[in-house]
Amino acid sequence: MLSIGEFSKICEVSTKTLRYYDEMGLIRPDEINPENGYRYYSISQLKKMLLINRLKSYQFSLEEIKAILELDEDQFEEKLCSALLRKSKEVQDKLSALEYTLQQMGRDILHLETGIPIMSYLDEIEVELVQTKSMNILYLRQMLSRDDYALGYGMFFNRLFQKIATEKLTILGTPITIYHSPEYNPTGNDTEFAIPIKEAVKGTRDLPGSLCAKSVVKGSYSELTSVYAKLREWIEHEGYEMVSSPYEVYVTNPYQVTGAEDLITEVYFPVKKK
Repeated sequence: MLSIGEFSKICEVSTKTLRYYDEMGLIRPDEINPENGYRYYSISQLKKMLLINRLKSYQFSLEEIKAILELDEDQFEEKLCSALLRKSKEVQDKLSALEYTLQQMGRDILHLETGIPIMSYLDEIEVELVQTKSMNILYLRQMLSRDDYALGYGMFFNRLFQKIATEKLTILGTPITIYHSPEYNPTGNDTEFAIPIKEAVKGTRDLPGSLCAKSVVKGSYSELTSVYAKLREWIEHEGYEMVSSPYEVYVTNPYQVTGAEDLITEVYFPVKKK
């Protein structure tokens, strides 16, 4: 048996963390001395602790790790493999985002070194006034927090595509996200996911055509906030006002492009003249 101190030293996990893991049921001491409360771990538990450390280094949350450790033995390898594949995709997405950020920083440094203001890129964002046509959309509407966005987008669009496949519906356009909340709230935003289809069935509605200020983003979704700011500036400057919720049309599928620089997103702000 190993004392909590010895177990802590071998696995490089503090005794405070080990006590917390015990409280949450992640890994419990094999034995607790009833007289003095000293905690002891078995040699066999080293393997489990090393697995926990390994999964943590792969960016799994403690809740995710606990769920994995509670899997039945006959399902463990298969479910763990699936979880690792999913987490690998998440890590790759983060790496791609960091690479894009580094490229952006490099451009900003180059601009500053040559006397170009860091925010001058806003002047390069083009805005045009367009008249859109009405669309019949299959939709799902959900309150989503900031942390929900990454997984939520894929999950809800997948549900829509599954319904389209099951009911043999006809797709007429690429996915759309409509943002209904009047202000940003990190705890939850009224978000509508939609796909234009031909058939009017349960779960569809009309997205009316309207006059819109439109801009196109070529690159990472992180650029969208800059485009939103440019659109609002243009609307104010040109004497228009917003009449309904802004929406994004995803021209490219993020799962089918080689990098963030290949993403194309159209942004529409429905407007009318003041």
